[in-house]
Amino acid sequence: MATTRQQRVQELLVQEISDIVRREVRDPRVGFVTITGAEVTPDLRQARVFFTVLGDTNQREDTAISLNRAAGFIRGEFAQRAELRFVPNLKFEYDTGMERGLRISQLLEQVRRDDEQAAKSTDPGGDPDPEGE
Repeated sequence: MATTRQQRVQELLVQEISDIVRREVRDPRVGFVTITGAEVTPDLRQARVFFTVLGDTNQREDTAISLNRAAGFIRGEFAQRAELRFVPNLKFEYDTGMERGLRISQLLEQVRRDDEQAAKSTDPGGDPDPEGE
């Protein structure tokens, strides 16, 4: 469980790095990137910054490489904006949470459709449920 200070630094990282990547990073391999979150160690010295990007696996890999190469620059820009005693070292990682969430939603939708088909095939008259469900 992150402390209040960790949470505030994480939120600040997401907000400021999003702006830095959008406005300052000039690498063409960094396309449509969204910074989705950050995890900071308890001593605030290391941070994992999570991102998503539009594109295929190659685009993800290129973006991760580019962001990690620009981590020093991004860290310096962040240091100028943030009033922190220590600025964490940054490591960028692709956020797979969105894909997992989408896959779970698809599976739940498939189960719902399968249940509806099973209910229709077992109800020969097709009468609606008398309780209105």
